Amino acid sequence: MSDQIRIAIVDDDAVTRVGIRTVLSYETDIAVVGEAGTGRDAITLVGTLHPDVLLMDVQLPDMDGIAATEAITRAHTNGENPTRIIVLTTFNYDDYVFRSLQAGASGFLLKRTRIEELIDAIRTVAAGNALPTPDTTREFVARFTSSDGPPKAPQQDYHLTARETEVLTMIAKGFANAEIADELGLSIDTVKTHVKHVYMKCGARDRVHAVIVAFQMGLGR
Repeated sequence: MSDQIRIAIVDDDAVTRVGIRTVLSYETDIAVVGEAGTGRDAITLVGTLHPDVLLMDVQLPDMDGIAATEAITRAHTNGENPTRIIVLTTFNYDDYVFRSLQAGASGFLLKRTRIEELIDAIRTVAAGNALPTPDTTREFVARFTSSDGPPKAPQQDYHLTARETEVLTMIAKGFANAEIADELGLSIDTVKTHVKHVYMKCGARDRVHAVIVAFQMGLGR
């Protein structure tokens, strides 16, 4: 089926890969197209198969999942359908998770997550949305950025307009597009255009990364 979500699984444990693949095989809108057991193999796999979503384990034998995520997102950010990465981790809200989001992952899940939640997450990320929810993202990013002291100055000038800065600030505060439209008295289409421009200028793949950029700029606090 051409409209299937193409998935690849990265985990050094073959049994885990088989288990995930088997469970996902029952979903008619999801197809597992590849597997890898190391970070370097994951990079090669994405370059060859271009899956829609990559399930990435953090702890891998040659290079960790964060380094692999960064390499993949750096190489495959451009294009209409970039591979989106969900990092699988053992512990919730740890440094690995924050670093994986910084590296370009679209979200994270605990390895013990129920299979129904995993399937929902795959569909959410494949649709271009991010995990976790905006409110949870804000709390999570705020926790780690505030622990480093004053906000870090952005490494570059993103050349945002005043309106785009306003929209980015509201994204960082957890506002959805419809809420931004209501607050600013704009149409939803206009807000979507502003959000698209913010993403392009900041190099953000989705809302998670936009929130990270915003906090690094000192916005949304």
